[in-house]
Amino acid sequence: MHRTLRARLRYWFDGTMDRGTPALIGWLGLASLALITLVSSVVVVAAHKDTEENGGWPGVIWMSLLRTLDPGTMGGDTGQPLFLILMLTVTIGGIFIVSALIGVLTTGLETRIQELRKGKSRLIEHGHTIVLGWSDQIFTVIAELVEANQSERRSCVVILADRDKVDMDDEIRRRIPDTGKTRVICRSGSPLQRADLELVSPDTAKAIMVLPPVGDDSDIDVIKVLLLLNNRTWPGTRPNVVAAVQNSPNLAAARLAAGETALVIDVDDIAVRLIVQSHRQSGLSTVFNELLSFMGNEIYPWAEPGLTGSTYGESLNAFELGVPIGLHREDGEILVNPAMDTVIEGGDRLLMVAEDDLLIKRATDRPTVLRSAITAAHVRSPLPDRTLLIGWNPRAAKIISLLDRLVEAGSVVDIAAPRQPLEDLNGQLDNLTVGFKHCDPIHRPSLEALGLENYRHVVVLTDDAIDPGRADDRTLVTLLHLRDIEILLGDPYSIVTEMNDDANREVAQVTKADDFIVSTKVISLLLTQLSENRHLYAVFADLFDPQGSEIYLKPAPSYLVPGTEANFATVIEAARQRGETAIGYRLAQQSDEPPLYGVHLNPSKTAPLTLSDSDTVVVLAED
Repeated sequence: MHRTLRARLRYWFDGTMDRGTPALIGWLGLASLALITLVSSVVVVAAHKDTEENGGWPGVIWMSLLRTLDPGTMGGDTGQPLFLILMLTVTIGGIFIVSALIGVLTTGLETRIQELRKGKSRLIEHGHTIVLGWSDQIFTVIAELVEANQSERRSCVVILADRDKVDMDDEIRRRIPDTGKTRVICRSGSPLQRADLELVSPDTAKAIMVLPPVGDDSDIDVIKVLLLLNNRTWPGTRPNVVAAVQNSPNLAAARLAAGETALVIDVDDIAVRLIVQSHRQSGLSTVFNELLSFMGNEIYPWAEPGLTGSTYGESLNAFELGVPIGLHREDGEILVNPAMDTVIEGGDRLLMVAEDDLLIKRATDRPTVLRSAITAAHVRSPLPDRTLLIGWNPRAAKIISLLDRLVEAGSVVDIAAPRQPLEDLNGQLDNLTVGFKHCDPIHRPSLEALGLENYRHVVVLTDDAIDPGRADDRTLVTLLHLRDIEILLGDPYSIVTEMNDDANREVAQVTKADDFIVSTKVISLLLTQLSENRHLYAVFADLFDPQGSEIYLKPAPSYLVPGTEANFATVIEAARQRGETAIGYRLAQQSDEPPLYGVHLNPSKTAPLTLSDSDTVVVLAED
């Protein structure tokens, strides 16, 4: 019985010690109280004279307390030997207790600091943007959100990832040293765990962005996160949820998991469409990068009641700053480059390309249109294409399939790769014939043997089977060989290439390739745009869809007489007459100059403008 009671007391004592620093401080306090009470009681009972001289039992308790906290206090004590011995006892006991207390407080403080550095504390924010997951895309996302929130008095971006908080903070400070008015807060935890999701206060967020992590099973993680978010009970307004999946077959499952209100985009599909559209018109990727980025020109819905009753075509030159590209109907319908006689109804908003919504300005007088500079519209008969596809990855079959829908019958695509693809593509195509040529893309003799002078377009695909950085290095070598061969042949073909890291794009400019498709950056920009304005989803879906109005860079002589001085208002009118919306132009002589590579969107409508035979006009058109 005695042993059982002792075991229970020991178990109870161990349980209180497990409660951490507060319990330890409590035990030290009880030990101090016991020591002071014991010594004071002995003094009162055994040293009456010393007790009376020091103010009775309250004074003795006070003296014991002071000596417990400060050993130096007993230096001036006088009295009977018993009294001095008892004061010395309480002082020695106090030394141990105070030393233990300091150690407990120090350890507790260090533990708390370590917990804070682990990023496990609960966030209390409102109207913040949450980013779930971590990859190289995170830096593009943060930079864009910082730019988007420049006009806000205060804004907050919160990142939840299964990484060390200190490492995340250090990496963000190194890559984005200035975040302006935007606070970037990191929390360490798994987005796949409901308890960890609560750390970032999703109930009060304005937007939640789910980034696809690195790895073969990245879509599984995205779908699990979307399920967790969709199954939450939201106490107020549900935040705007946007996500991306890497593989097209997983898109349906992701959208089902996300629910009707979330937006899920297909990374592979967008990358394929960009490659296919860019390979036939140089500069397209730069146009998309600017429209998707918060730096430069963006797309804004804009209400202009003064244009109610006017036609869409009449609105094109109605603004001093900003270019309309479509209509956002009151019922939510999105019309990109609608028919020019489409009437603007009450409640409709114009979709404007502008540097900022604060800079959109209605013109007091319509700009002068120099009709003598407008050329007669002429249609060029399309010719069969010859395209060389260097390399092979999972997107290649989709690229060929989409190309088949856009090219003329009799067109050819040759695949140049170390190994012949297993797929039988010719049986699925109507307009294309697919061939294969053995080639090692980083060896010049192998490239020269392909007969590059016989192709109009060359597309270089990145190798997904190796490390992304190493794949970009191999692509750079291939581009250098292609560029040098192109110079010797007299510039017979255009070059479009995939890149994994946007930082390599600037390095690759020496190759003077026509377009670089960095799908990870495009997806990051698109997700950020949609997190700020989900209504733009229908706009970009139309721009990426071959069946709707797309962005084209068409020869300038189709709009203006080459070498004739006019203005951009004249270009807009020339495009309007063809049922197209002009939003800018590209100067060939600036095509190798970063960061715009000759592309000028939303230019001044009245400034003098002269376009040459090699320049192009950026328009929205259906073909």
